[in-house]
This record gives sequence, C-alpha cells and structure tokens, in this order.
Amino acid sequence: MITIDGSIGEGGGQVLRTSLALSLVTGQPFRIINIRAGRKQPGLLRQHLTAVRAATETSGATVKGDAIGSHDLVFEPGEVRPGEYQFAVGTAGSATLVLQTVLPALALAAGPSRLTLKGGTQNPWAPPFDFLAKAFLPLLGRMGPQVAARLVRPGFYPAGGGEFTVDIRPAAHLAPVELMDRGEILGRRARAMVARLPDHIAERELTVVRAKLGWPAEAMAVERIEESLGPGNVLVIEVECEHVTEVFTGFGELNVRAESVAAKAVDEVRRWLAAGVPVGPHLADQLLVPLALAGGRFRTVRPSRHAETNIAVIEQFIGAKITPTQAARDVWEIEVTRA
Repeated sequence: MITIDGSIGEGGGQVLRTSLALSLVTGQPFRIINIRAGRKQPGLLRQHLTAVRAATETSGATVKGDAIGSHDLVFEPGEVRPGEYQFAVGTAGSATLVLQTVLPALALAAGPSRLTLKGGTQNPWAPPFDFLAKAFLPLLGRMGPQVAARLVRPGFYPAGGGEFTVDIRPAAHLAPVELMDRGEILGRRARAMVARLPDHIAERELTVVRAKLGWPAEAMAVERIEESLGPGNVLVIEVECEHVTEVFTGFGELNVRAESVAAKAVDEVRRWLAAGVPVGPHLADQLLVPLALAGGRFRTVRPSRHAETNIAVIEQFIGAKITPTQAARDVWEIEVTRA
C-alpha cells in the first residue's frame, strides 16, 4: 500500500483529491497521513469528505478515517461503477473539486455516467464552473471522453447552494495531447455576474476590463443572477483561441473594491497573453492528472506551487515522469511521460 504524506508541498486538499483520483483509475490502495497539514484548519473538511465519499460510492471502496477533522485515511478502491450519482457538499465548499476526484475514473469506465453535484460553483479557492465547462472539459474531450456540464444554479461563496449536472461518455483510453501553441485569437468576452448586489459593481468591473485590455463594448455583459441563496459577484474573462479556450476569474469580496477585483483578473490575462502560451497556470494544474495517464506536453507560464505539489503526488503514486523546463522568461514546457 502506498503511503502519501499530506503535508507535501503546499499541504492542501489537492494531495488527497489527486491520490483518490489515481487510486480509482489504477486500483491501487493508499494511506494518506497529515491530511491538509499546511492549512490553518488541518484535517478533512466537508468538501474533502464529500470527495472521499464520492470516490467510495463510485467504486465500492473500503475506507477508514472518513470523518470530519480526520488527519489519517486509508482507501482501498473496488471496481469503478458507472451510473447516476448525486453528491452534495452541504456548504459553499467546491462541488467542482468533488467532480475532479471521480472524473478521471468515470471517463474511463465501462459505461456512461450522469452526476448531479451540489455546493459551491463559484468558489475563490477552486476551479469555477465556467472554467470547468469552457476551458478544461473541451480539452479532456480531445483526449477521448465526451463530458458535458450544465449549470442548474450558481452557488456563490459563502452561501453555496449551487448545482450542476455532468454527463460522461467514457473512452477506452486517454489519447495523448500536445498544446504548444494557442493559435489565433478568435473571440474575447467578459461577463460580470451579480447576485443580490447592485448592478454598478459589475459595470465598474467591466469598465476596468475595457480600459486595461482595450476590448470593445460588445464583448462586455452584465449577468444578473435571480436565483441565489446569498449575494455574490464573479467576473469571468474568456479568450477563445484556435487550439484552446482560457478562462480567467475574479471573485468579489467583502470590503474589496470592484476595480481591484477586475484589475487582479486582468493582470492574469495580460500575463498569459504576454507569455504567448496556450495554457494558463490553473489549466496547467488541471491537465496534470489526465496527461499522467495518457502522456503529452504543453506550454504554460511558470508552474504554481499548487501544480508542483500535484506533480510530486502523481510521480509518487504512479511513477509518471513530469518534466517542467523553462523555455523563456515566463514560458515553461511541461512534458509528461507515462510510467
């Protein structure tokens, strides 16, 4: 049995989720200790426990230590079982991260699956739904599985209450993918969502996007969310290219000006545009697990500490070789070779 130290790297929940995902795909049992040791409140929180229980339900796994606050967990997977599942975090914790845990295995399962996930869909510490649907899932589709996500209701932090469905048509295997060039830019869009908040917040964010990126007014849109458990504001900036679509997000926060939220998101867009790479830092992190199972390579900006942690777990768990090489000032090539 593999033993994973949950304090590795940044010591967050990604160590657990990546271990669960790879365990489901490979059938390899594992023990994880020091769960989320790098966080202010270590141990399993509700969203992490939901991910564990989702992995357990989809595989008939045997688990020890699956309780709130647990620092030590043993997970022995069974055979992955496609089908219809519902998973609810019960808080504003990220429902997209629960999907991240079971998606690789269900994308390679013996039959199709439909998932209904409830919780946070617009969470500052997780991939938001728009990123999942427009940036990540189309690339996974290029590797073979066809995955369609539909947002039923957004769930903003801290109230949560979001819901989305995911239909998975699996593939027998994942095909390698190379993303070395993003190609020509085909479209640019910025959308500012507000729920139970004044419209002027969204309008001020879009004013910053227009001023700093020089995009036309027709590329801007305010979206008012009528059905929401609580207030929320999210700015979504989308750049569609020939070979990839990237999504950048700014999350409204209490006592943080709308202009500051927009400026931070725009800075991420500018960095990505200036580097000339196809893959941004968050997409790079999401691609590591499927590429570890298939092989491939891509160009991105300097890998984040989150990505470095993910690489360390993947290499320890399945022995895939992941080699980041700096090609220019803020340009890195990441090559993934299957074990």
